Amino acid sequence: MKLLPTIASRTYRLDPERSGLHAGEGAIPAPCRRRDVAFQSGGVTCRGWLFEPRDDVPRPAPCIVMAHGLGGNRECALAPYAQRFAAAGFYVLLFDYRHIGASDGDPRQLILIDRQLDDWAAAIAFARGLAGVDPARIGLWGTSLSGGHVLTTAARDPSVAAISAQCPMLNGTASSRMLRRRAGVGMIARILCAALLDKARSLIGLSPNYVPLVAPAGHVAAMQGSEACEGMQAIVPKGWRNQVAARLFLSMPHYRPIRYAKAVKCPTLIIACKRDNLVSSQAAIAAAEHMGDRARLIILPIGHFDIYLGEWFEQSSMEQVAFFEQALRAKEEMRA
Repeated sequence: MKLLPTIASRTYRLDPERSGLHAGEGAIPAPCRRRDVAFQSGGVTCRGWLFEPRDDVPRPAPCIVMAHGLGGNRECALAPYAQRFAAAGFYVLLFDYRHIGASDGDPRQLILIDRQLDDWAAAIAFARGLAGVDPARIGLWGTSLSGGHVLTTAARDPSVAAISAQCPMLNGTASSRMLRRRAGVGMIARILCAALLDKARSLIGLSPNYVPLVAPAGHVAAMQGSEACEGMQAIVPKGWRNQVAARLFLSMPHYRPIRYAKAVKCPTLIIACKRDNLVSSQAAIAAAEHMGDRARLIILPIGHFDIYLGEWFEQSSMEQVAFFEQALRAKEEMRA
């Protein structure tokens, strides 16, 4: 299969002062319009970007709803994916969760699984009501933690037309085991203490006990090691906050979206990263096996963060554009 043509020229570089890497960030090709949008979730305003396809794309058109993984926001290397989808003829709603990025919600940097799943449901409802969007052809795109969210959301909402999950976090128990093997039991105890302190502070109305989202090995953090530090640095924007409320550690080991795999009825693309040391690629493979003919599995020989940049971004975005084109076109043909 031929690679899609590059729609914006890119030069990747690390800028220590900016603490991030971006290739023409914010540079949207002329055919792709982007506007700010907002919707309510649980009484809180969530904000996002709506990318619109070319004027010559027949309406109503399908829409792909996107959000980032653990602690990421819409500015963390997701716009290039959205641009590719919009250039292929899709509306794209890329949003931030409550407490994260441009969205409202206090305290900041709070990651609660149930609230994020509610935000997905609210984003989908908002997308279905947009002028020009075909409400019967809503696709979901997730990465890392949100790769698990799209699986859970599609199982709960059978009207979702297609989902794509790259380097997905599908088994929090397996991810916790990976961390224990890598960092040791002592680190797990330190993490648990940080989480319990944060939970106790929340119960008496105090501000969160924050820990870094990423940090070198030996530090209490949601993601540890040089690969996580370098990988995150490569995708975050200026001003990104490297912190998360530690109570996250109490819920993550129990979050297992793989349990919902058999309940997902729509076409699914799963892209696993073979050298991923943050989430279990075996869980992604197992989820695809559970789904049978409904799922297509791609295994890339890369680490967790490699998929966002360079040749692996090119390959993953190409595969996902082709998948959504086929799955959402088939949905339209079935309805005709």
